[in-house]
Amino acid sequence: MRDIVVTLFVFAGLLYTIKKPYVGILVWSWLGYMNPHRLCYGFAYSMPFSQITALLTMGALLFSKERKVLPKDILVYLLLFFILWMGLTTLFAFEAEAAKEQYIKILKIQLPVFLTMMMFTSKERIHQLLWVIVVSLGYFSTKGGIFTLMTGGAFRVYGPPGSFVEENNALAIASLMVIPLLVYLRTTLTRKWAKQVALFAIISMSFSVIGSQSRGAFLAILVVGTYFWLQSKHKLTTGVMIIVFIGLLSLMLPDSWYERMNSISTYDEDGSAMGRIHAWTLAYNVANQNLLGGGLNLWTKITYTNYLEGFDPLRQTAFVAHSIYLSILGEHGWFGLFLYLLIYAIGWSYCKSLVKQCDGQAHIQWIADLARMMKVGLLAYFAGGAFLSLSYFDLPWHYLAIIVLLKEIAKNSEAPEIIEANKIVEESSTKIIINEQGIVQ
Repeated sequence: MRDIVVTLFVFAGLLYTIKKPYVGILVWSWLGYMNPHRLCYGFAYSMPFSQITALLTMGALLFSKERKVLPKDILVYLLLFFILWMGLTTLFAFEAEAAKEQYIKILKIQLPVFLTMMMFTSKERIHQLLWVIVVSLGYFSTKGGIFTLMTGGAFRVYGPPGSFVEENNALAIASLMVIPLLVYLRTTLTRKWAKQVALFAIISMSFSVIGSQSRGAFLAILVVGTYFWLQSKHKLTTGVMIIVFIGLLSLMLPDSWYERMNSISTYDEDGSAMGRIHAWTLAYNVANQNLLGGGLNLWTKITYTNYLEGFDPLRQTAFVAHSIYLSILGEHGWFGLFLYLLIYAIGWSYCKSLVKQCDGQAHIQWIADLARMMKVGLLAYFAGGAFLSLSYFDLPWHYLAIIVLLKEIAKNSEAPEIIEANKIVEESSTKIIINEQGIVQ
């Protein structure tokens, strides 16, 4: 039954895509974030829905009257350059075949991001994309939050199989990035019941993050919570709410959760933590000795043996970097890390300027509200990603695409009163009357 339902949903979306290519991006995003076919047990499980959607979307776009131009923005150019740089590092990668496979996967992730920047040029379309992202990832996160409450946090929460957010740590960070988007979308709802459902989902997703038992997510929560408190206009009220929330959690969470969080301070006794430190040291050594880094998927025992002193391939495990920063450093070198940080620094600065530019202007207030929440989501990614291998995860790149689009919309929008004034001027300039004395009025 699931197979039939998912297949019908996909092909219904594809029918709309033929007339409206942007719908294909919505279907593509739904398949990428939610992986609904992986929740099936029959023919749909292995169906190439994403490939079919991609081909139809690009074909429909080619023959449509849709806008086919990328925004002329420095962030877009940097994204393109970073992709080319990753291609260059792939050519000289330590693990050539594995790097090539990963690079193709990255290109498949980046393609809908760039198509988004081409087609999602209105408030309505951006909202539709946000809802697809929130519902797709929020489904697992909300379900995980309910599971955490029912089990007292005794078990970990995991994401959809075969996806970027399959492991507990990744789903937790994705949830922290989705929650601010839902906080914004809730302000656009008009029905009381819908607002209540959204609030329930926000609370459930928060418990899901706790239930993941992710140390990286725990640190991200501390950073985001501190940021919220510092940005709040009502610091006393916000502080009390945070304290009450922490108090309720302390009564609910099991000893296993505290033991895992306490392992942050005793990292030298934790095999997983020490494995990460070894991986970070390896990334640093590889970047120092290779201008282009080691290329994608360099994390093998051969690389560890060559670049990490004292590594024993017979007794020790080769860990991946478990850090968005060290992963980029090891795979693409210092220049690659510079590009990566520059891209996100510009994205963050755009959000700040959008809040300043649009706040208080009724016709573009929504941009300020969304940009403010996207800052929170990016902060969660910056903090939690320091301990997770999510450098190529779709959502942060989609964040950047949406930020570029918000900047374009804000730049091209005019206040209604200015539009009306310009219209009056244009109309009056066409009404030239010459009186009896030949004087132009």
